[in-house]
Amino acid sequence: MLQTVACPYSASVTDPPTMLGAAHIRELAARLGIRPTKQWGQNFVVDANTVRRIVRVAGVGPQDIVVEVGPGLGSLTLALLPEVAGVIAVEVDPVLAGALPATVDTLASRYADRLRVVHADALAVNELAGPAPTALVANLPYNISVPVVLRFLELFPSIERILVMVQLEVAERLAAKPGSKIYGVPSVKAAWFCEVSLAGNVPRSVFWPVPNVDSGLVSLVRRDPPVTTATRAEVFACIDAAFAQRRKTLRAALAGWAGSPAAAEDCLRAAGIDPRTRGEQLDVEAFARIAAARHTAGSD
Repeated sequence: MLQTVACPYSASVTDPPTMLGAAHIRELAARLGIRPTKQWGQNFVVDANTVRRIVRVAGVGPQDIVVEVGPGLGSLTLALLPEVAGVIAVEVDPVLAGALPATVDTLASRYADRLRVVHADALAVNELAGPAPTALVANLPYNISVPVVLRFLELFPSIERILVMVQLEVAERLAAKPGSKIYGVPSVKAAWFCEVSLAGNVPRSVFWPVPNVDSGLVSLVRRDPPVTTATRAEVFACIDAAFAQRRKTLRAALAGWAGSPAAAEDCLRAAGIDPRTRGEQLDVEAFARIAAARHTAGSD
């Protein structure tokens, strides 16, 4: 049961703000007794232009049901609501979850019926009632950004695109291509589901409190996964093994996964890959072929 907390703005105020600025954010946080915590990665966006930019770059419209993970005090929520059919706001903080409907009622009352708040940990959400979400748009806490993106892509195949603001280093890793020094497990797994690209940088000054890292926007557009006889879980296990010892050749790195160095070499050669190759040189389709080779060998 969500506890609704009164919004600090009076409904009788003439021309109330429709977006939250820096002063509004601090006032609202003070009224609610909120102090941003590192535990939940809370850095609130205080710049209206930034949230409008996120909505614009996300490309969402009247046909979309958007999941927003970590809405916080509502800056991005207020920018999303006029543009989409509905927003499902997943918030772990009970006070913030309870306060968000009141904030929307006061500052964007005509769109209040488009909001549904789910008080839950995004990493524990297994289903969402109501119309299926078509997009994920969020300012994600740095410490859970990659797990949230991959989890929602897996659990909600109706999500066609994602636009998230994350730590710039995380955004670059998600969008990295084979051969890059920062290409790794997040890059390959995200590519299983989506075409991934960087969509811009975000200055630290738009947050309160100001973080110690830069942020970036990353866009993920759903695509068909590689064609393979292996399951997604089998391909992901291969990816994990390849990058657990990324300095080693795949013959060595995949030895435990395949059962022995010789078995790993057999899988690699069957997939058309030189056993001396390293994981960061391969795209997701190559990993799918390696997993398929082991799947076939195991079924013989």
